[in-house]
Amino acid sequence: MSIEYCTQCRWLPRAAWLAQELLTTFEAELTELSLKPGTGGVFVVRVDDEVVWDRREQGFPEPTAVKKLVRDRVAPGKTLGHSER
Repeated sequence: MSIEYCTQCRWLPRAAWLAQELLTTFEAELTELSLKPGTGGVFVVRVDDEVVWDRREQGFPEPTAVKKLVRDRVAPGKTLGHSER
């Protein structure tokens, strides 16, 4: 899994925070999550090289929305607790 973020836009803190949220939620399911520096306004979340969120198309993600998309790929059926409401 990876989060590619724009260094020019200084989006590392946003990427790191989202990474923390995902690693906490999927601590048993994810074996790694990389942060990839990019440029040009990129903010893309990928699972197994498949784009699950692209800021250019969908805007900045809410953690709950990304968690649901990641869950559907790495742990179908897993409950996200209060995030599901």
